[in-house]
Amino acid sequence: MEAYYIELGLDSKTGVPSSSRAPFDNKMCDLVMEFHPEVVSFHFGLPDKNLLARVRRAGAKIISSATCVDEARWLEDQGCDSIVAQGYEAGGHRGMFLTEDVATQVGTMALVPQIVDAVKVPVIAAGGIADARGIAAAFALGASAVQIGTAYLLCAEAQISRIYRQALKGVKDNETAVTNVFTGRAARGIVNRLIREVGPISDVTPDFPIAAAALAPLRTKSETAGSPEFTPLWSGQAARLSRELPAAELTRRLAEEAQIALNHGVHGLSRALAQAEALGRK
Repeated sequence: MEAYYIELGLDSKTGVPSSSRAPFDNKMCDLVMEFHPEVVSFHFGLPDKNLLARVRRAGAKIISSATCVDEARWLEDQGCDSIVAQGYEAGGHRGMFLTEDVATQVGTMALVPQIVDAVKVPVIAAGGIADARGIAAAFALGASAVQIGTAYLLCAEAQISRIYRQALKGVKDNETAVTNVFTGRAARGIVNRLIREVGPISDVTPDFPIAAAALAPLRTKSETAGSPEFTPLWSGQAARLSRELPAAELTRRLAEEAQIALNHGVHGLSRALAQAEALGRK
């Protein structure tokens, strides 16, 4: 990072802030016990069995992400009530925990039915799902629900920066990549200068989450100048399908359109959307 520090006028020998990221621990579990959420969802596997037992005593259902069948089976064996099948298309951090080989990660449409066949608990499809067509496809493959992330980032309620929002509005289908250069763990984001020049995957990236702290001064300085080149811009591959609507309105439309697609097929959905657009013009 030294060349970037020099370019941006930063002292590369200045200490960097420590990362605030921490694994789920007793202190976090105390909050679960206090507030009794209906669901507690984990990523990168699960915490230890004592913490899981406390979560369950609080009355919460336990969910975690799997990026392959082996991970799904492991999560079921540990007592998960539902499993998120995270396809390779998904934005943000990969939930992988039994493997570090990004090259073998599976796409959503191939992953979901295989996990559905392998476990008895409900499966939630995630990754590249941003509209009713993706929702209907996931249900057809056996998913009990879908998890949508990137499609909500253009909602006013999403507290993302202006440069992040602008990047999402302009991203193309082939302009994201899985990279480890921002945090030390594999995650999908919009390709920018740091990914192009240092990654996407680097074998000298510090372990998670140290890399994020090392990049913090560069990110702050470049964002202040309006540049996204050192900022993690997490995004799934279907970002272009996002709509700039209030979150409640987007949720309502996704539900209504998915119901049409499930009842009448994708062609029926296309006709219904065309009719709605025509009525809107009138």
